[in-house]
Amino acid sequence: MGKKQQKKLFEYLVYFKEKMNLYNNIIIILILIMFISCAKQSTPMGGPTDEEPPVLISTTPINEATNISPNEIELVFNEYIKLENANNQILITPRINKDEMEILALKNAVRIKLNQELEDSTTYVFNFQKSITDITENNPAENLKLVFSTGSTIDSLIFSGRVSFVFPQKAKLIENVLVGLYPVGDTTDVFSAPPYYIGQADTLGRFEITNIKVGNYIAYAWQDVNNSLKAEEKSEPYGFLNDTINMSENRSGALFYLSIADLSPLKVTRSSTTGSNFDVILSKFPTEVQVKHPDIKEDLYYRTREKTIRFYSTESIADSTAISITLRDSVGFQLDTLVYAKFEKSDRAKEKLETTFPTGKTFINRISTEISFNKPVSKVNFDSLYIKYDTASIIPIESNMVYFKDSAELTKMILEIGIPDSISNETFVVYASDSTFFDVEGMFNEKPVEGSYRRLKKEVLTDALRVTINTEVTPLILQLLNKQGEVVREQFLTSTNLYVFRNLEANTYQLRVIEDENNNRKWDPSNLSEGRQAESVYYFTNPENENSRDIVLKAGWEVDLTVEPLPRSGISASQNLDKREEDLPQKENNSPNIENIR
Repeated sequence: MGKKQQKKLFEYLVYFKEKMNLYNNIIIILILIMFISCAKQSTPMGGPTDEEPPVLISTTPINEATNISPNEIELVFNEYIKLENANNQILITPRINKDEMEILALKNAVRIKLNQELEDSTTYVFNFQKSITDITENNPAENLKLVFSTGSTIDSLIFSGRVSFVFPQKAKLIENVLVGLYPVGDTTDVFSAPPYYIGQADTLGRFEITNIKVGNYIAYAWQDVNNSLKAEEKSEPYGFLNDTINMSENRSGALFYLSIADLSPLKVTRSSTTGSNFDVILSKFPTEVQVKHPDIKEDLYYRTREKTIRFYSTESIADSTAISITLRDSVGFQLDTLVYAKFEKSDRAKEKLETTFPTGKTFINRISTEISFNKPVSKVNFDSLYIKYDTASIIPIESNMVYFKDSAELTKMILEIGIPDSISNETFVVYASDSTFFDVEGMFNEKPVEGSYRRLKKEVLTDALRVTINTEVTPLILQLLNKQGEVVREQFLTSTNLYVFRNLEANTYQLRVIEDENNNRKWDPSNLSEGRQAESVYYFTNPENENSRDIVLKAGWEVDLTVEPLPRSGISASQNLDKREEDLPQKENNSPNIENIR
């Protein structure tokens, strides 16, 4: 029984149900139950699953119609359909006010009421993506795109290219990445409003925006996690092209690199006394802190944790004292500020001292580790700090073996201890008994803490990993990563593109290179307001498998590798994306394309 016949029978029975008496009602209800069981839209037990997507029959207006400004758009399919997240899935260029639109799925048709005036002499593109599915198996009607023009011609320019992330994502495939064009002179940008023209990258990062009008545009790409059609600078990776895009002809080979770059202002949101301490609360985490005060490192100390700088004074100061603070955030914004702090006696309980020891690390001849504290440490009892390597033997740790990473903050202590070859043990434990570390408030570690370290045997080490970075750019940060993505070795190269790693444990690694343009020995994100791109990051890629970054090293091996840099962001004729795409797996697509329907 066809769907139309089922519908007519259902309406006929309902009509007579209302006219007949109770006895007949019971009979009709039984018939209805039997009918619904028969007509239920599902795959019969043991039968094949419906894998066919809805087939488009007609559109109003017809595709590529000109001189038309419709108030309503309709798509008709060969079966009943439903909408899936239509407001976010349907991409419309140029942008219109989606809040004014009404989208409705009724039986086998989708109707869109625009409820707004369209621009004159403009080509509109409705890209439905996977927003329309059948009601039985949720098969999406793919590649549905409707084009029409309010003028006499259809704009036909194309902007295409590729997007990728500065740092690899956990997901192997790219998802929810959009590319947008904003006309030069537009008062909005990627953070404030959806773009004028918009397109979505596929799972391999390729994108294409079609039917663009001649003009000059600013281009952005971003991962739209919250489906707002604009970027959230604090939480969503984004990228941009520095140069204006002159769309007088097709533009291909555009390349975007995405990363999070928080451009929100760096400021002090509040400051206040907390117990006997003084807290300065910031709008975001600072990457650099410099404090100026006559008593700094003597009676005045501080620690940073997330967005808070807490100051400690070993002396009570009833009157306010001026502390000069210079802050810098991840995108390079700097804030110079002056706070007036008070340090008074308080009955409030002091924060306990917490100590964190790394454990499970390996070494060859020297244990090098970092001990972290939640508060500045002013004293170390070296009598109770030592290395244990069997039940009765120890190696004392002396003051010349330790130093603080920051002499003003005093929250990270570095240990460098050489282990004699005469000791044959494989496992060593850095041990601190209770009352070994004392903070600036007189608190101490109440429990023993320790970290275990394993010495590598020479027979499991590689001889050499020789690395050539195929670039003349310096300085470079060369990092060797383990399988968990942790940095196990790092080298800063100031005047060479060559380096040799020696005595590595046989294992699987990755090589990462950061072009340190500002010579600050760390990676820096982009700064859109200054037109500065993120510092370039690239990995060694296996030439036999471009999807693999793994480097397998075995004992006794000597390996030579060359790391190739990535092309810069922008548009370049040398970026032959079409050739690369030939080698990429193509998804078979048998779905109807609206462009083929007239």
